Amino acid sequence: MRLTGPLRAVAVLLLVGLTWLLANSLFGGDSGSSVKFFFSGASEEPTPETRPRRYKCGLTAPCPPKHLAFRLVSGAANVIGPKICLEDKMLVSSVKNNVGRGLNIALVNGVTGELLASKVFDMWAGDVSELLKFLRPLHEGTLVFVASFDDAATKMNDETRRLFEELGSTAVKELAFRDSWVFVGAKGIENKSPFEQRMKNSKSSNKYEGWPESLEMDGCIPLRPPLEG
Repeated sequence: MRLTGPLRAVAVLLLVGLTWLLANSLFGGDSGSSVKFFFSGASEEPTPETRPRRYKCGLTAPCPPKHLAFRLVSGAANVIGPKICLEDKMLVSSVKNNVGRGLNIALVNGVTGELLASKVFDMWAGDVSELLKFLRPLHEGTLVFVASFDDAATKMNDETRRLFEELGSTAVKELAFRDSWVFVGAKGIENKSPFEQRMKNSKSSNKYEGWPESLEMDGCIPLRPPLEG
């Protein structure tokens, strides 16, 4: 009979404990983790958020060996400049202060992946002969990266379009005033380039007032084997 008092105390404590556990399970709270720790002897580590892995130039997958990772972004209207990234190095961008209205072009050695030159050609008020002088003497295997900004076509003539077609372009023959255009070609390419996009300037579909949306294109380009002899 002397155990009646202690037993009642234990029963009350158990009832209070069960009520507390039930309240936590129903309404949640940080104390739930404390309960788990009390009974299991260990706390659960928080699960870190899984972030997608970033590869060169922001690609979602790595390029195969002996391939160059690239990303091209055309300009947005006449406000945001274009970007040309190669092997995680920004060749052309507003941050580098080497972009401008017209065609933004980077020439790359197709064997080594080395940047040879980058230049801007104003296709609205510039002299197209400067572009022709830039494209005519290209060596076999030279990679040509192009990103438009504002207007890329007004000053184009037949020879300019023909030179880009020889580099693998299929869209340049129809490129018109304020079209968005990104392109990767090569001197001596046998087939048409698989790396090209064009967005037509159209009042019915333009994203900006007077300009189509910006284009973005990325991929992997195989390096060219060294020329024999």
